[in-house]
Amino acid sequence: MAVNLGSNDGGDLVENAEINITPFIDVILVLMIIFMVAAPLSTVSVPVELPTSSAQQQPRPDKPVYVSIKSDLSVTVGEDTLARADLGAALDGATKGNKEERIFLRADKGVPYGELMQVMNLLRGAGYLKVGLVGLEEMAGGAQP
Repeated sequence: MAVNLGSNDGGDLVENAEINITPFIDVILVLMIIFMVAAPLSTVSVPVELPTSSAQQQPRPDKPVYVSIKSDLSVTVGEDTLARADLGAALDGATKGNKEERIFLRADKGVPYGELMQVMNLLRGAGYLKVGLVGLEEMAGGAQP
C-alpha cells in the first residue's frame, strides 16, 4: 500500500488506495516486444520430403484418372504425354466431362514444388477441384516398398 506523506492537519498518515499499474504496463510491453521478435523466427522454412504417407489407403475408383509429372517436367494423363495447355481437354476426354471426378496427381520426387503447383492451378482452371495427391505408402519401421 502506498502512503501519502503530504501535510496533514491531524498529523495522522492517510493510506492511498490507488494501484500503481506502471510496472504492470512495463512488463506487458516487454512481453509484447519479445513475442513480436519471436513470432517470425518460429516460421522458418524447413526442407521436407513428401514422398511417403502412413495414412489409411482410400478405396480407389474403378478407373482412376492419373495426372503425372515426370522428372523431366513433362505431364501425362494416364499413359499419354501431352502439353500443359492440352491438359484440360485431355481430362475432359478421360472423365467424359465429369468435373466432380477425383483426379489423382502424382509427381516424381525431384519435381520442384512450384511445378506441382502450376499443374494444380491448371487442374483448377479446367474446373477439376477434387485433386488427390499420390505418394508411396510407408511400411512399418519407416521403410519404403
